[in-house]
Amino acid sequence: MRIGLTGGVGSGKSTVAALLAERGAVIIDADAIAREVVAKGTPGLAAVIEAFGTQVLTATGELDRPAMASIVFTDEDKLAALNAIVHPLVGARVAELLAGTGADDIVVNDVPLLVETNPQAEGFDLVIVVEASLSTRLERLASRGMAEQDARGRMARQASDEQRRAAADVVIDNDGSLDDLRAEVDRAWARVEAPGLKRAKPIE
Repeated sequence: MRIGLTGGVGSGKSTVAALLAERGAVIIDADAIAREVVAKGTPGLAAVIEAFGTQVLTATGELDRPAMASIVFTDEDKLAALNAIVHPLVGARVAELLAGTGADDIVVNDVPLLVETNPQAEGFDLVIVVEASLSTRLERLASRGMAEQDARGRMARQASDEQRRAAADVVIDNDGSLDDLRAEVDRAWARVEAPGLKRAKPIE
């Protein structure tokens, strides 16, 4: 079974992924893979350097993510160029990891931009969307050192709550405590384990 997990920046999607892993899910983290495919010494990083120059490298030869972000998040053409390098590499690595899973595994693809890149969520048996209020998300991002202007800018470049909900089968509210979130995840997991699972309208 393949489950798509997504949510806007600051929604707490990674925490939900960890809770699903506790319940036995196999997590395939698209963000982690995106970092892996452009790690130092990889063909992916070589392609990024060819496209953007050595200005996107740290002093130790690794990808300087803040420098890369400052270039692509204000220029759609450059963002598209970066995506054209990274997305095929991520897709190939995901396929490799999927090939190593068992027929009875519940595989959760943790994909921040699932709705943006796959609006119909094709290929998934179930889509889980994690939501939190704007104030909660801004507070979480501020605690990580992100300025409010940068946080709002990232949100503006992502799908809206309405667009994510349109693709969702299960919507998880992450505005409360960790215990509240565990209860939400338990509810979602019960849906995952339901016999004869079929995609349907969102449950909230």
